[in-house]
Amino acid sequence: MKILTYKLIVLGAISLVNVMVFSQQKTISITIDDVPNTTKYKKDNFSPLLLNVLDSLEVPFAIFINEDKVYKTEFIDKNKEVLEQWIKDEKAIIGNHTYSHPRYSDVSFESFVKDIKQGEVLTKNYSLKYNKEVKYFRFPFNDMGKDSTQHIQIREYLKSKDYIIAPFTIESSDWMFDTVYQYYLNNGDIEKAKAIGEQYVDKTMELLNFYEKMATSIYKRPIKHIYLCHDNAINADYVSEIISRLKQAKYKIVPFEKSLTDPIYTQKDTYYKKWGISWLYRWMGTQVERVKWMKQEPSLSEIEKVYNQIQNIKK
Repeated sequence: MKILTYKLIVLGAISLVNVMVFSQQKTISITIDDVPNTTKYKKDNFSPLLLNVLDSLEVPFAIFINEDKVYKTEFIDKNKEVLEQWIKDEKAIIGNHTYSHPRYSDVSFESFVKDIKQGEVLTKNYSLKYNKEVKYFRFPFNDMGKDSTQHIQIREYLKSKDYIIAPFTIESSDWMFDTVYQYYLNNGDIEKAKAIGEQYVDKTMELLNFYEKMATSIYKRPIKHIYLCHDNAINADYVSEIISRLKQAKYKIVPFEKSLTDPIYTQKDTYYKKWGISWLYRWMGTQVERVKWMKQEPSLSEIEKVYNQIQNIKK
């Protein structure tokens, strides 16, 4: 009888653990690169549409700033104002994305460091004004170097400056969808633009489901996901639908810093190439394992084809 009672207690404890694991709240953080999009800001009569949408939805987000965008149009004072608007937003966490968005693997270490320093001048001034820190850094193109030497060198530098490298688990090539989306809008083909916007939302959710499946297979539990997107037209128009779909799928939108409390983000990055892959791949021990999962990843070939056609037209 005692043995049976003990077995029942053990089985009950295991069941409870399983219930706790599988009923854990699914969460995701929204992170936005290439802020502020001053070209779009000018086009939209100096209204930061994406920021306005995020505020209306009352969701937290992190931004990664390229300060050279302030000087991309002749309205420098207005551009500084919109940068300040993004930074002072109470739901915004602030990060450096370099000054001019260079590929680290294509430039020297010294040149890249110079670009990092140049990219934090206005950002730190405004952040200090609103009692915020600039402690996160995200690599342009998520290119962390062409080999282990470059990787280690820049990691040591960022650590010495108290920067934390900003990871992500999911992205859906929104920059590619946005190029096609804007092409159709600029040519007055509203129906095609709308179809691309809807395709973007669907593909984002499809990719999230894939990465969720991958993470659950590896870690045996839901993880705190981090989504990477950009300050662009397609997000200004469709991020509300993405967030609605996330909530329908029982995801809670949480601050970037909260996602980083997940122990997965303390793992060693074992990927020493330049391609900007999800951190779920970076943590894998072998290239064989990466390739196995990459082959199962939802295809972006349809949007790639249209994107390449448009690029050829523009030449």
